[in-house]
Amino acid sequence: MAQLTDAVHRQHPDITPPGQVPDADNHRWIAINDDDGDVWMFDVTYLLSRYHCIYGQGCPGIDVEPDHTETLGCCVHGAYFVDADDMKDTFRHVKRLTHDDWQFKGLAEEQNKGKGRKPSEYGAFTKLETGEWTTRVHEGACIFLNRSDHPGGAGCALHSAALRSDERPMDWKPDVCWQVPIRMDVHTDDNSRDTVFIKAWERHDWGGGGDDFHWWCSEEPEAFTAAEPVYVTAKDELIGFVGEDLYAALAEQLDAIVAQTVTPVTIGRSE
Repeated sequence: MAQLTDAVHRQHPDITPPGQVPDADNHRWIAINDDDGDVWMFDVTYLLSRYHCIYGQGCPGIDVEPDHTETLGCCVHGAYFVDADDMKDTFRHVKRLTHDDWQFKGLAEEQNKGKGRKPSEYGAFTKLETGEWTTRVHEGACIFLNRSDHPGGAGCALHSAALRSDERPMDWKPDVCWQVPIRMDVHTDDNSRDTVFIKAWERHDWGGGGDDFHWWCSEEPEAFTAAEPVYVTAKDELIGFVGEDLYAALAEQLDAIVAQTVTPVTIGRSE
């Protein structure tokens, strides 16, 4: 931490000071090859930034109008499941939730009456016309989002229950809920070789829907106030994307950047 602070004070070119959004046009990247011959490109500028989630700490949400309750965050559209395994794994943890954990457990169970016990038949999940499965939206947000009038307070029921069980929230929630705002973008060439980009989700990455967001955290200075950089605070999430070996190689290089001494050079006119 002291090294990072020192680097910021030295105005290190790869480290954005707290409270500032990294310049969109001047990001530095690190390339790491894996054992399969694929290339992983890491956005150093983002990973060394002070970004962090500010849910409940001033987040106005992404809906059309600002959320003055600061309790909806990016949960207003429900969570889209990556695949059937993602939904099954979430369902396995949903079954551990009690009524104290989850404000709308009774509602989900009521909608499940007379149905089976498969995840696809559970009252908290719904299938869209596009064929995609998501968590159900109830009263303007994900059904797993406890509102401010819940005795246990506002927040994701799965996230809170995981913490009370001394487990990682990312193991309980749909994949998209722990991945965002880190984005893994895979490009495959004609020889089936992948180049994988690890970066922040930007508004334009959501397509036309991104234009409808009232606010998007990765482009706002209020969200760049963490005490430590992203590659430290999001270690578990990054390992979830790339694995422990690649993360270790990445962290070693980022640690070295943070420890670098920047010496100003003045070029004067010779007499």
